[in-house]
Amino acid sequence: MITLEDVARHAGVSLATASRVLNGSTRQVGASLRAKVELAAAQLGYRPNVAAQALARGAGNVIGLVVHDLVDPYFAALADGAMRVAEGRGLMVMVGTTHRDPEREIAYVATLNAQRVRAVLLAGSRIADAHLTRRLREELDGYRESGGGVACVGQDLLGTDTVVPGNAEGAADLARALAGLGHRRFAVLAGPAGLVTAQDRVAGFAGALAELGLPAPLLVHGAFDRDGGYAAATEFADRIAGWDEGPSCVFAVNDVMAVGALAAFRDRGILVPQDVSVAGFDDIATLRDLVPALSTVRLPLTAMGARALELALDPAGEARVERISGEVVLRESTRKAAPA
Repeated sequence: MITLEDVARHAGVSLATASRVLNGSTRQVGASLRAKVELAAAQLGYRPNVAAQALARGAGNVIGLVVHDLVDPYFAALADGAMRVAEGRGLMVMVGTTHRDPEREIAYVATLNAQRVRAVLLAGSRIADAHLTRRLREELDGYRESGGGVACVGQDLLGTDTVVPGNAEGAADLARALAGLGHRRFAVLAGPAGLVTAQDRVAGFAGALAELGLPAPLLVHGAFDRDGGYAAATEFADRIAGWDEGPSCVFAVNDVMAVGALAAFRDRGILVPQDVSVAGFDDIATLRDLVPALSTVRLPLTAMGARALELALDPAGEARVERISGEVVLRESTRKAAPA
């Protein structure tokens, strides 16, 4: 098999020059050197390596998408929106899953930078750790300086184009809507203490209750997934056992936690919404098949993923921030509270 090294030696040029000519690099090569390489390749019958061509071109047709968890329908919807935009532009998407490990996220960005992909899209909440946030931001800055485009779905903490969901505002609107049903005592399945999305949603919900003159909610922390919701709801049921007046409504800070909570209540013989009302946040597609149908805050997830990739592919001089409002949707999992 004729190799690129054989061609370079036959043409009397460096391996780098031969690679730039035959693998489609955007770096220019003089006409005389190009002619020598092309002639040598033809004489030797050299066939270019497709993978090497992609790398030499800077993987210009590849997008890097980094998400926390593809099993979570929230991220699947964001990815779907981004992939539709990529497909429309003739681009391919490479997906990396961090499993909510910030070190893994930083490593993914470094790898994508080394592979010189055209753009990087990060989807998911930041964590409340200034050191890790600074390291990720520095990695992204280096990638952008090399010509790559970057956008995020989440908090505006990385100095990039960002699509920001209205987490605090949506949770506040939900609290007001639930209070409008007559609920006065609440619990919140609050997710991990260090996750900024969870913090914002808890703060928005609790802040609205305080404005209404209602007691602070009972907080129960847990993982930001279905099993975390199940465990948090089980802990909640154990903690209020024997109370004369427990919370009449439970807010899970995302829908997958709410799904886990519904399963836990069912296993404990707690009826929803007869014994306790339950609400979530995000309006993931899974809710269409849920009984009872879950009250939630709807975010246009697919559109958010699409818009974020558009920003990454068409960078501007300064970072742009686009804020997305949520819409409260009340369904059968919440009902009017019984009079006190």
